[in-house]
Order: sequence, then C-alpha cells, then structure tokens
Amino acid sequence: MASLRGMQQPDLSKKLYKLIKSENHAIGAYETAGRERLAIAQQLSEWGEATQDDAISEISDKLGVLMAEIAEQEDGYAAGLEEYRGVLKQIRNTESSVQPSRDHKAKIADEIAKLKYKEPQSTKIVQLEQELVRAEAQSLVAEAQLTNITRQKFKEAYDIHFAATIERAEKQIILAKQARRMVNLLDDTPIVPGDAHPAFEGGESARHVLNEAEDGLRAWQPNVEPIHSSAGNLGVGAMPGAGLTGPGAGAYGSETGQEASSQEHPAYREKTARSRSGSGERRIMSGNSLGSSGGGGEVKPPYPMTETERREVEHAGVF
Repeated sequence: MASLRGMQQPDLSKKLYKLIKSENHAIGAYETAGRERLAIAQQLSEWGEATQDDAISEISDKLGVLMAEIAEQEDGYAAGLEEYRGVLKQIRNTESSVQPSRDHKAKIADEIAKLKYKEPQSTKIVQLEQELVRAEAQSLVAEAQLTNITRQKFKEAYDIHFAATIERAEKQIILAKQARRMVNLLDDTPIVPGDAHPAFEGGESARHVLNEAEDGLRAWQPNVEPIHSSAGNLGVGAMPGAGLTGPGAGAYGSETGQEASSQEHPAYREKTARSRSGSGERRIMSGNSLGSSGGGGEVKPPYPMTETERREVEHAGVF
C-alpha cells in the first residue's frame, strides 16, 4: 500500500514524499534501539546480581540505571525527528497542491501548439491564449507561495532536526562520562586462590555518581547557534506582508546563551507520546489544490487556511 501511495503522489512531491517515508523508518529504528538498550540495561543488572559478587552487583546495577537513561535519549531524539518530519510534510503538501497549476498551464500550452500545427487559422487559438495568460498568472502566485513556504519550512525543519541531534548527543555524553566514573569504582586487582577481595566500600561513591548524572541532566541547557529567519513578515497567503513581530520574528528559537531555554525551542519540549498513523502518509492538502481543470478558475492557497484567513485574503484581493 505504501508503494501505491507513493506512485499516486504528484511528480512535484514524489522525492520529498520518499524522504519523509524514509525518515519514518529511521525514527522507528531509533525507537527500537531505545527499547533494546533499555532491555540490555535490565539484563546487565540481573546478571550482576547473579554473580554473587557484591562489587559487581552494585556497579552493574548503577550502570544499568545510567544505560537506561542513555536509552531514554533515543526516544526523545525520535520525538524531535517526528516533529521535524511534520514540518517537512507541510512542504510536501504545498508541492502536491501546486502540481495541478503546473499541469493546467502545460495542458493549455500543448493544446495551443497542436492547434497551431493542425489548424493555424482556428479562432480557438485566441481563446486558449487568453486562458493561458490567466493560467500563467495563477501559476506565478502558486510558484511564489511554494518558494516562500519551502524556504521557510526547510529552515524550520532542520533547525528542529539538528537541535534534537545536539541535545541527544550532549545528554548522552553527560551520562557516558558518569558511567566511566562508575566503572572506575570497581577494584580489579588480581587475587590468588584462597584470597578474597575486600568488601566493596564504594556504595556511597556510586550513589554520588548517579546523583551527579541526574544533576547534569537537570542543569543541561541548549547552547546552539541560532538559525536565523527572514520569514517573519510572511503574511496571509504565504506572501510578504504583516507577519510576526518581536523576538520570534528573526529566528526559530534556538538562540545561544541565557535567553535559550528548554521551553523556547520545539526540540527541547517535554517528551510526549508520538502520534504516528499506521495507515501511512495521507495527503491532507488534496482539497486545497491551486487552479482548476478549466481556465479562469479561482486560485487557492497551497495549504489549509482558517475561515478568518480566507476572509482576509478575499478582502485584500490577494487571490
């Protein structure tokens, strides 16, 4: 079914559709990896207890906790990638809705060329040329909207993508460094037959390492180079106009320094359950295509609009 849906995509959106589907598989792989690492952490703890070696048991149990936290970062990363993937879908939907406008213009031009070859004196040529002028005007609007939305959403999507990548990497580094400290608490001095290792006295140190790992995660703050945006003045109809103002107008929120916080950037939000459709991709924009099968049709925006936006567009005479 997924292959059939891919074949049904307009030519303009096929490549991005394929990319989005590939990302879907990759996200599933990260989720699976997180679950597998979590199971391995549990197995490590159980094995350590079965060794009947107090030191191994204590260290393996604490390492299991740290490894489980490392596994949790995979799930958070997958959530960030799902958000980035959702932004890419907005570009794909826009591409899908612009395709009819291109096809309509190409069809009219083809009909004119055929008539000029077969019936050069046909009066229908003038009518078709007028229709082509209208189609080209509609196409200009559609192509401008496509360019504006593509560039804006491309920057927004990969801002989310790489911010999530940095967050996962930095948090896993924090945990991995503390895990190495934990391993260092184990005394591996060789013994001779009949001797025994001294009783393990690193329990307090092991708990301290866990506390420091927890404090490190809690104190973590995003510190990334901001992705600047000039799309703050993108108004109704994806055209230049009155748009966002204030701090959010110039960047997507991944600001460096104290102003950046986990609440400001989409990739740093609290982990939430991902909503993923088992039925695959759905073209939610199919009812908002530009152009029509005939000439002189109303130009529609290449993305869903609220009723308020529609009234504003009609009042402004944009379309």
